[in-house]
Amino acid sequence: MFSGKLEMELWRDTMHRIERRGEPALTHSELERFLRNEFPQVFKADSGLSIEAIWHGGALVRQEYREDFIRPGSTVSGPTMMALADFAMYVAVLAAIGPVPLAVTINLSINFLRKPGAADLLAEAKLMKLGKRLAVGEVAIRSADGVELVAHATSTYSIPGPQDG
Repeated sequence: MFSGKLEMELWRDTMHRIERRGEPALTHSELERFLRNEFPQVFKADSGLSIEAIWHGGALVRQEYREDFIRPGSTVSGPTMMALADFAMYVAVLAAIGPVPLAVTINLSINFLRKPGAADLLAEAKLMKLGKRLAVGEVAIRSADGVELVAHATSTYSIPGPQDG
C-alpha cells in the first residue's frame, strides 16, 4: 500500500505522462517531406499551413491569415478552423507513430469559443491517449496575437494495423 503522498505523486505522473515533450517518431523535416509527398493538396506552399513544433504526442501548427478565410461577420470561417484542427491532430499523431498515411480521422468535434482576430491562427494538438488502433487528442486554437482560445476540438484517429496497410 502506498502512502498518500507517494500515491498522489504517482497519479500526477500518470496524468501528465503524455504532456512531456519527448522525441518525436519523425524529425520536423522528415514529417514535412512526408506530408508534401503524401498530401500535396493540403501541405503546399500556398496553403498557409506550417508546422511550428513537434514532440512525441503533440504539435504546434500555424494557419496564415488570409482574407479568403473570412466569412460574413468578419470572422475566420468554421471550416478553416476545423481544417486547422484536423491538420494539427494528424501532425501530432504522426509525431507519435511515424509515417502512417492511412491513419484517418474518425471523429472531430469542435467548439467555437470566440471570434478570432485578423491574425494567423495557432493550433496546439496534444494526444490524450495513444493506443494500438486509436489515438484521442485535443486541439486548442488561438489567434497568434492573443492568448484566449478561439476554438477547442477533440478528435479521434484510427491507426491501421499491419494487415491494413
